[in-house]
Amino acid sequence: MTSEVLLAEPRGFCAGVDRAIDIVEHALAKFGRPIYVRHEIVHNTYVVNDLIAKGAIFIEELADVPPGATLIFSAHGVSRAIQEEAEQRGFRIFDATCPLVSKVHVELAKLHKEGYEFIMIGHKGHPEVEGTMGQLDSGIHLVEDVADVAKVQPAQTELLAVVTQTTLSVDDAAEIVAAVRARFPQVREPKQQDICYATQNRQDAVKLMSPLVDVVVVVGSPTSSNSNRLRELADRLGTPAYMVDSAADLQESWFDGVQKVGLTAGASAPDVLVQEVIARLRTLGAVSVRTLDGIQETIKFPLPKGLKLD
Repeated sequence: MTSEVLLAEPRGFCAGVDRAIDIVEHALAKFGRPIYVRHEIVHNTYVVNDLIAKGAIFIEELADVPPGATLIFSAHGVSRAIQEEAEQRGFRIFDATCPLVSKVHVELAKLHKEGYEFIMIGHKGHPEVEGTMGQLDSGIHLVEDVADVAKVQPAQTELLAVVTQTTLSVDDAAEIVAAVRARFPQVREPKQQDICYATQNRQDAVKLMSPLVDVVVVVGSPTSSNSNRLRELADRLGTPAYMVDSAADLQESWFDGVQKVGLTAGASAPDVLVQEVIARLRTLGAVSVRTLDGIQETIKFPLPKGLKLD
């Protein structure tokens, strides 16, 4: 059914995901099980189940964590209220918030002191958005699309800044930022865009790959924002695209008459799942696998203090 699989480059784990998983594994090695994690450490079913097997317990409410326990905040970040409650409850806390999300939090705090209000571009209910908006008590307005921009009613427009969720579609975000700029010409934009390097690189790789293939498969969990954006991007470029949590989700009918399959993975999807998808595609007739040229990512983020293993 298929003759060749083209692998996007880069794909899979980013530096923030690597760091977050390492934090949980180092905490388990240093302090023993159980280790409590607020929210899924990253949005991937395989990763979460693997860490549960190793002794992690994932919770949403801090009341579910016993006194004196070790608690880790997920890579998506948390609100100030959650941070303060965790400190008051006396947990040993390690923060696995991606440093690129923390950068947005720092920018918010700095500009808030200068009197700025904010427009945040992001998806309502996503934990990163809740964590970022929860850095402030007021003065931050969420927009999800261009239509929302017309509804924003800031208290003033002289000091107004825009921030974005780090895992958005680059093209969608640019369109919304343009609408914000058109309505509020004085709006302050980040010196360096908030959408993270890994999100940008994976989307650029899909733009390169999509015209070369008949169908695109994205490895990623349904809750993963950046994985969903990859599938949507391929679709928008005119290539049928499907997202799978694992090789078991692949359907033979997707590959009827297909000669080339494009394969990528979201930033929270481990390579073991990609390899399992490749193995399944071989059973469906793929005879070769070729990795496309792309950016080689070398970024590494350090672990928090107190997690170094003896």
